[in-house]
Amino acid sequence: MEYRNLGASGLRVPVLSFGAGTFAGSGPLFGAWGNTDAAEARRLIDISLEVGVNLFDTADVYSGGASEEVLGQAIAGRRDAVLVSTKIALPMGDGPGEWGTSRSRLIRSTNEALNRLGTDYIDLLQLHAFDASTPIEEVLATLDGLIAAGKIRYVGVSNFAGWELMKSLGIAERHGYPRYVAHQVYYSLAGRDYEWELMPLAADQGVGALVWSPLAWGRLTGKIRRGQPLPESSRLHQTAEYGPPVDEEKLYDIVEALFEISEETAKTVPQIALNWLIGRPTVSSVIIGARNEEQLRQNLGAVGWSLSKQQVEMLDKASAVTAAYPYFPYRRQEGFARLNPPLV
Repeated sequence: MEYRNLGASGLRVPVLSFGAGTFAGSGPLFGAWGNTDAAEARRLIDISLEVGVNLFDTADVYSGGASEEVLGQAIAGRRDAVLVSTKIALPMGDGPGEWGTSRSRLIRSTNEALNRLGTDYIDLLQLHAFDASTPIEEVLATLDGLIAAGKIRYVGVSNFAGWELMKSLGIAERHGYPRYVAHQVYYSLAGRDYEWELMPLAADQGVGALVWSPLAWGRLTGKIRRGQPLPESSRLHQTAEYGPPVDEEKLYDIVEALFEISEETAKTVPQIALNWLIGRPTVSSVIIGARNEEQLRQNLGAVGWSLSKQQVEMLDKASAVTAAYPYFPYRRQEGFARLNPPLV
């Protein structure tokens, strides 16, 4: 397993990490993802650790905290061998104090997450979304206190807009508060919006990307192809409305390129899609999920080899889309590109 520093921090993480959204799944979204119990979760973690995957990501909102509970049970007795990442901010109830990142919510939610995980510290705490109703200074000062108390070690965010992340980093630098070292983002061959603004920001500011839904909400598994109906077993029947939008014709072009490379490499379509992501700038770790041992072992096969330059170019071309304004001039006009050459 290859390890990379998480952004500009000293925390080294594996290029593949495990997402625990399938643990104890319930409800219309997480129930469709999976409902792995503690015994099976422990087995999946055993397999992960055997190959060096030691970062496990969850969130308080995953099945109302049940994912954190199962993850905590599965890592019991080997806490020092794993890195635990969780997220806080999204609503856990209907009350006024059940959402956001106010001082009281952050402190209470961190303590509740620690109890569910059965640990006294969280390696990486991420804000699951930007809370515009709470001053950034309040958020960062509270995180600073939680670090000083030994309850969390590193901080990051998820799904922030560029200005939200950059403003937070500027305030952190001004006041000496801890800087966000990670940004958990949606990024895939079928969704490359991360590249327009957030990737250059991450490269400039030393923020590592933790990639969620690297297979485009299950669309890059090889089961969805042009001219064929959606398989009955696909989770998209129940979950498509919750996930990122995808241009279907563009998706089919990408899948065709993936199958062509699959024939050349003897690798599976998901392995190729994951390997492409591992090679992208600013990506520290790609979060994979698995409902069973077979899925996990297949996804783990995305490491230990590399796509050729020609194969990367084929995937780049198949997945390319025109950037939104004001980014497209920097891709299409020589004068703009010379001033700000793209990372990819």
